[in-house]
Amino acid sequence: QVQLAESGGGSVQAGASLRLSCLVSLDPFSGHSIAWIRQAQGKERQFVAASWWSGGIFYADSVKGRFTISRDDYKNTVYLQMNSLKPEDSAVYYCAAVLGGFHHSDLDAYDYWGQGTQVTVSS
Repeated sequence: QVQLAESGGGSVQAGASLRLSCLVSLDPFSGHSIAWIRQAQGKERQFVAASWWSGGIFYADSVKGRFTISRDDYKNTVYLQMNSLKPEDSAVYYCAAVLGGFHHSDLDAYDYWGQGTQVTVSS
């Protein structure tokens, strides 16, 4: 059973917007912290944003003011709205989840991972 399924990636020009979606099949949805993590080719994984089970919202400095994470508890879906995209945002974007959770930036703490969706931003 696929527990996290991402969608919404694509190829866009710099300055454009994309919205990624992550359908979460984990119970209880509200009890899981959900994050977006990206990995550019040849680089390490990088924390992007997280919606914490307790209500907290966290962003990497590189995306603050441009990206917005949100969750729809009725649709069991977490979204990442990405505006003013830059070429350096190009990466595979993964949705990851952990029941509860303590440190949003500890990537090894996430127990569940999706397959990823490619985002390519050209200049």
